[in-house]
Amino acid sequence: MSRTFDVIIIGTGPAGEGAAMRLAKAGKKVAIIEKYQQIGGGCVHWGTIPSKALRHLVELLANYRDHPLFQQTENTLNITFPQLLKQAKTVSTEQVRVHHRYYIRNEIEIIYGFARFIDKNTLMVNDKETLTAEQFIIATGSSPYNPPDIDFKHPHILDSDGILDLTENPRSITIYGAGVIGCEYASIFANLDIKVNLINSRNSLLSFLDSEITTALTYHLREQGVLVRHNAEYDKVVIDDNNQVILSCKSGAKFRSDIFLWANGRSGNTADMGLKEIGLKVNHREQIEVNECFQTTESHIYAVGDVIGAPGLASASYDQGRFAGNHIVDKASWTLLKEIPSGIFTSPEISCIGKTEAELTTAKIPYQVGKADFKNLARAQIENNEIGMLKILFDPKTEAILGIHCFGDQAAEILHIGQVIMMQKGKANRISWFTETTFNYPTMAEAYRVAALNGLNRRV
Repeated sequence: MSRTFDVIIIGTGPAGEGAAMRLAKAGKKVAIIEKYQQIGGGCVHWGTIPSKALRHLVELLANYRDHPLFQQTENTLNITFPQLLKQAKTVSTEQVRVHHRYYIRNEIEIIYGFARFIDKNTLMVNDKETLTAEQFIIATGSSPYNPPDIDFKHPHILDSDGILDLTENPRSITIYGAGVIGCEYASIFANLDIKVNLINSRNSLLSFLDSEITTALTYHLREQGVLVRHNAEYDKVVIDDNNQVILSCKSGAKFRSDIFLWANGRSGNTADMGLKEIGLKVNHREQIEVNECFQTTESHIYAVGDVIGAPGLASASYDQGRFAGNHIVDKASWTLLKEIPSGIFTSPEISCIGKTEAELTTAKIPYQVGKADFKNLARAQIENNEIGMLKILFDPKTEAILGIHCFGDQAAEILHIGQVIMMQKGKANRISWFTETTFNYPTMAEAYRVAALNGLNRRV
C-alpha cells in the first residue's frame, strides 16, 4: 500500500504541529506521523507539560506551608510524589484532546507508527506502508542521554523521562547534571522536603544566565535544603546492599540516596530512521545538521525542534516548525527572530532575553542597569512572593533595551512585556516607554516602571 502527500511531517510535538498547521492553512495535503499511541511528543507526555504541572502543584504546597496564615496551625498536608504525578498527568491528557482537534479541524492526516526513509522521497511506516511526498519535515525531538555504563533498568536509577513514572516517595535523591532540567527537579523535590544532592560537573549553575541571577538561584536552592556540589564529575553509579544508589565522583566524593536521577544531556531521536543512508548528516549526539532555513543536506528535507539541538525549547521549536512550513510555501515572506526568551521553572522562576552584563562588558558595549526588587512591590507583598527582581540593561545614550533578566514568581510571564518593547526597531525600543505607560496597580508588571525609573535616574 502506498500513498502520496505534498508534505509529510515526522513527529507531533510543538515543532511538528507548528509546521503542520502552517502548511495546512496554505492548502497543502499534509500527513503527520506519530511513533506513539497519542499525539503531543515528549513535550506533552514526558517533558514540558507534566514537569511544569508537577512544579505548579509543588509550588501550591510550598506556598501553603510557608504562608504566615497557616504556620501556626497543625493542619499539615501529607501528599506523596506519585499522587502529585497522577494529578499532573491529567494536564497531558487534556492537551492531547485539545491538539488532536486542531489536526482534525485542519484536515491533517495522523498516521501512527515508526517511520524510516527507504529513499529520499519515500518513507516506510511500521514496515508495511509506504508514503511518498515532495517534501519532508523531521520533528522527532530528543531523549535523555543514557551513558552505557549506568544501569537504567534498575528502578532506582532514572532519567528525566523515567522520573515521571516514579511509584514511591523517596526520602532522598541525587541529581547528576545541574542544567535546566536538573535545577528544576532539584526545586521540585526540595519543596517536598526530600533531601536533594545536586551534582554539577561545572563551576557554577546555569552559567549562560546573568551572574547575579545564578548567584541568587544557588543561594535559594541551598536555603531550600539542596546540597549543591560543583566541579564534580561522575565516575560510576552502583547499588549497595540496602538497595540505595551510590554516585562516586572522580574526586573521590560519594553521594548515597534512595533515587538517582541522571539529568546530563539529551540526544536527538534519529536512530533507525535511515538518515545516513540517504545522505543526511547527524552529529555525535544524533542531532541533525541544518542550514539557516532548517534544510538538511537534502534541501527538500527539513529538520526542526530538539532533534537539531539548541535551544531545546518548546516555544522555539513551534516557531521553527512554522518557519519551515512557511519556507516550503513562500521562501521569502518571514524572518525568524533570533532573540528567544528562556523560561526556567525553578523555585523561584527565571526568565531572560538578550545580553547579560558579562557579555556586554566583554563586547565593550556601554550599558546602564535598572532594577526593581520584588520585595518593594505591593502585589508581591500581597501574594507573599517577595523573593526576586527585574533587571533591565539598556544603552545610556539611545535608551535601547539590550537585555532583560527576571528572577522570581511569574518571571516567565513578566518577561514578555519587556520582550515586546525590546523587539521593536529604532526609537520604538527605549526604556523610557515604561515610565510613560500607566500600569495597573498593584501588579507585578509595575516592576517595569520601577526598574526603568531606577535605571534612568542612575544615568542622569
